[in-house]
Amino acid sequence: MFEKIVIANRGEIGLRILRACNELGIRTVAVHSSADRDLIHVRLADESVCIGPPSSAESYLNIPALISAAEVTDAVAIHPGYGFLSENADFADRVEKSGFVFIGPRPETIRLMGDKIEAIKAMKAAGIPCIPGSDGPLGEDPERNLEIARSIGFPVLIKAAGGGGGRGMRVVHSDAALANAVSMTRSEAEAAFGNATVYMEKYLENPRHIEIQVLADGQGNAIHLGERDCSMQRRHQKVIEEAPAPGITEEQRNRIGAQCVKACLETGYRGAGTFEFLYEKGRFYFIEMNTRLQVEHPVTEMVYGIDIVKEQIRIAAGEPLALRQSDIRPNGHAIECRINAEDARTFTPSPGTITQYHPPGGPGIRIDSHIYNGYIVPPFYDSMIGKVIAYGHTRESAIARMRMALTEFIIEGIKTNLPLHRDLMHDAAFQAGGTNIHYLEKKLAAAAAARE
Repeated sequence: MFEKIVIANRGEIGLRILRACNELGIRTVAVHSSADRDLIHVRLADESVCIGPPSSAESYLNIPALISAAEVTDAVAIHPGYGFLSENADFADRVEKSGFVFIGPRPETIRLMGDKIEAIKAMKAAGIPCIPGSDGPLGEDPERNLEIARSIGFPVLIKAAGGGGGRGMRVVHSDAALANAVSMTRSEAEAAFGNATVYMEKYLENPRHIEIQVLADGQGNAIHLGERDCSMQRRHQKVIEEAPAPGITEEQRNRIGAQCVKACLETGYRGAGTFEFLYEKGRFYFIEMNTRLQVEHPVTEMVYGIDIVKEQIRIAAGEPLALRQSDIRPNGHAIECRINAEDARTFTPSPGTITQYHPPGGPGIRIDSHIYNGYIVPPFYDSMIGKVIAYGHTRESAIARMRMALTEFIIEGIKTNLPLHRDLMHDAAFQAGGTNIHYLEKKLAAAAAARE
């Protein structure tokens, strides 16, 4: 096992990784920007290193600074968490070439899955169901692109090959709009990802977002930890996640899970990962693979009783996966609400000082957060300040516990989206389960129109 790990991240995930390291007896190094010197995991780590000013580009995205932090502290490995450089193949490559262990997949795997076109090719070869599409990048010939769109059938989706996070996507409903949509998406992709390559897929009208969690050791062993439903989204950003997904049968879970495990073995995957699917009319369609830890990993941990972060670390240390698929059974239900420092109606970020903080408790409640009384939420980073996870033996029990937890939760001094989550826990469609990815956007639009 590693003697010392650099935690190359911040906030709640920095604290989450530190806790896993402590349980495994691993010493920790917390890197931080000058704005983050008062984070809890920075205070609790065995060592800390300031890697730059508040700007992410000069700190958490500064590869030389992160490598230097590992060198000066004699660390052995680097855990990237999620976001920032967690899916940057060049970073993983630099880490390993500098003599450290990257706690995640191999650089070539990250590079493969980061290119959506190549990822789809790899998944098709492994037998994973994919959305009908262009089967490659779109060329410069508008007539040929129009032929492809007509063969797929409108509406279609133009997507950036190097995209992610909901950016670099445009829906097209007609012949006349296609050429301009391709051009605009190319420009957006080049600006956002440095890669102007785009491709085309069939646009599914009312899908759900279902994802499969996997663990693989790169030594011929892989398992899946069931599915999560992440359909409650705003602007392609997840708001609520749950496991298991309502309405997915054990037979469906086992079938799609086995296909994901097969794909892991055929691609030599190593570490934790997530296969993301759109699900419509009983069918799964692969959209991308996330080669990192997911924000929503706690709901899977609660239902399956497995610490995914510790498993990541063990795999990176060269230990074979001790778990077998026959050991994996879902038990109960878990729901996660992402708590953001933002106005619940306008979604405008709300940085500032937290003057009052009282987290909820009780049976089945887990809080993953780095905030505390007096903590100053900086304006430089993502607005998520924590997650509330509620577990119950049934989905109804989990919802009831989440309602109570959100009622108890007090965060003052800044605005948060707690009112939105309280509303959603009483929403009839959410209670019934199985809402599609457009549901929340439509609900918010209707509420805004009613206020005008």
